[in-house]
Amino acid sequence: MARSAGARRRHAFLLGATTGVIYFGGTVYWVAGTMELHGGLPPVLSVPIAALLAAYLAIYPGLFALFLQQAVRRFGPAGIWLTPLLWVAAEWLRGTVKPGFPWVLLGTSQATVQPVIQLASVVGVYGVSAFVAAVSTAAVALTMSSRAMRQAAVVALVAGVGIVAWGSWRVADGALLERGEPVRVGIVQGSIPQEQKWDARFSRDIIDRYLSLSRRVIADGAELVIWPESSTPFPFDTNSAMAEPIRLLAARAQVPFIIGSDRSEPGAPGEPGRYYNAAVLVGADGQSRQWYHKMRLAPFGEYVPYESLLFFVGPLVEKVSSFTAGTEAVVFDADGRRVSVAICYESIYPDLARRFVEQGSALLATITNDAWFGWSSAPYQHFEQAAVRAVEQGRYVVRAANTGISGAVDPYGRVIARTPLFEPVALTVDVRLLTERTIYSRIGDVVVWCGLVPAAWLAATLVLEWRRRPTRRP
Repeated sequence: MARSAGARRRHAFLLGATTGVIYFGGTVYWVAGTMELHGGLPPVLSVPIAALLAAYLAIYPGLFALFLQQAVRRFGPAGIWLTPLLWVAAEWLRGTVKPGFPWVLLGTSQATVQPVIQLASVVGVYGVSAFVAAVSTAAVALTMSSRAMRQAAVVALVAGVGIVAWGSWRVADGALLERGEPVRVGIVQGSIPQEQKWDARFSRDIIDRYLSLSRRVIADGAELVIWPESSTPFPFDTNSAMAEPIRLLAARAQVPFIIGSDRSEPGAPGEPGRYYNAAVLVGADGQSRQWYHKMRLAPFGEYVPYESLLFFVGPLVEKVSSFTAGTEAVVFDADGRRVSVAICYESIYPDLARRFVEQGSALLATITNDAWFGWSSAPYQHFEQAAVRAVEQGRYVVRAANTGISGAVDPYGRVIARTPLFEPVALTVDVRLLTERTIYSRIGDVVVWCGLVPAAWLAATLVLEWRRRPTRRP
């Protein structure tokens, strides 16, 4: 018995959503451990919440499959060629619709495949996602009986080979490695256990460790020192006694520091104050010069989305819901060196790195505390996603992580240096300050808009069909 149109649509959505559950269950499983450590939730709550997150994220592959089914229904087998655009539209929606979680986009799977990831310099990570989906589509088309479909698949595969060849040439050419002002950056990885980080008994020991590691990178010629996210166990500008040794070191060495530190600001009369996850630029004179407030807060890490619905995670809400999002893409001026700072989760947002470059950033820095992730795959996923930003923007990326992975990536996405996990490290890297902009930096996510147009049209056709369906009479 033939299925109804509605049944076929439901079947397509469920297939896509099931794929999504497997996809995200295997890549964001670590969220459960993070909530146990960060929010004090027992496994009986953290595991179901992580599963709920995977189920929510799976909605987007489900929508992709639904739209693709509609495309094939409208255009026949040729409709599968909309796969790359529809996939990109779904990925963009996943990263944009609140709470927004663009973790492990398909394009980031190519972060270590140098010839392919160079495409990100033209069309961004979403364009690389489209490329991967297009190759898969061509493979499917080769199996079809239609000669026209097989010919189209050959053309697509030849174009793919051309893109890979161009990417190989771009990496081999390495023109960006000879441009810009060289600068030696000191990266400090304190490796402070999470259970000690906010315990006042360890505050002095934590600062002493960071100062000792900083002296080592300065002795190695560092012209800029970077500490990780929330590296000071106190708000930097409100505890002058604890901050003074840091200011003295910067002034004596005449080296600017970028330090991750929480920051509080009083509210207007009758209103609550604001609490930021922030970074401060300490100038070569030891004074606080500029602040950047994190703009993209991590769901279930710095705020709880839809907390009125998730009333059963009270302990988590109490611990993470107090942060305020910043509003300005501040670029630090470190003795004439223009450096931007993405804090933790922000490094997975391509549009944010682009905003920094538009504001004049010549070096992309990331500071993070990945201690929450433990020995899971998350620190590796996080590092590779930050590396894609280097290719997109044609900038070096330097990364300071509390427990690792710290390191640096060149503008072609190649790892210059990387540290092991859970070891104190003082690392110096030689990078360059670049000012030229990539094609992607100039045009932005054109591929996304190319995907949203057919997705919106197909969604509209689905709504119209649903409204026109016959109404059953009693």
